[in-house]
Amino acid sequence: MDNYQATFEAYDKLAAAYQDKFMDLDLYNDTYDSFCQLLDKPQATIFEIGCGPGNITKYLLAKRPDFKIEAIDIAPNMIELAQRNNPTAKFEVLDARHIGNLNRRYDGIMIGFCMPYLSKQDCAKLIKDCNGLLQTGGILYFSCIEGDYEKSNVETSSDGKHRIMVYYYEAEYLLSTLFSNEFELIELFRKPYQKSNGTIDTHLIFIAKKMDA
Repeated sequence: MDNYQATFEAYDKLAAAYQDKFMDLDLYNDTYDSFCQLLDKPQATIFEIGCGPGNITKYLLAKRPDFKIEAIDIAPNMIELAQRNNPTAKFEVLDARHIGNLNRRYDGIMIGFCMPYLSKQDCAKLIKDCNGLLQTGGILYFSCIEGDYEKSNVETSSDGKHRIMVYYYEAEYLLSTLFSNEFELIELFRKPYQKSNGTIDTHLIFIAKKMDA
């Protein structure tokens, strides 16, 4: 089993615990607010990638009940929880690495916390695929953990039972990848996040706009 498969099988098993820990986390609310404000079109269509138990979906719909949200996650147990938490949104099981096969267009794409589990190659492909799924002027939101990619490593889940591959990214690399895929940076946030072992990570949050071709 490769690291990617092991990571997502772990999150499928940890879905309920993840929901308990993150459903009401308010650390990123101001960044979600910025995303909502940029999508001032009534009934804007949103595609969420790696939705987990639907915690971000729930926040977005509380702020903007008019949003039309479709969301995916690779973990069936996460999708089940997300649908229960957000009965008006649409959810499906889908690997983030395969969104390039979709024939859809959206006003906004939300990637809350998927990139820490994607390799540099998969991350670059995801940003490229998002360009293909967004309307011109569409808004892309994604977050990751700041750090030296070469120091990416396997970490143990908080319950000590699962090993999860976590990738770190430098802001310069992601900015370059955005620009090469015709995105304009709107905002870049840095958020300190204390992990269960007491160490602190810096989370990067990017909000970008798809430029005219």
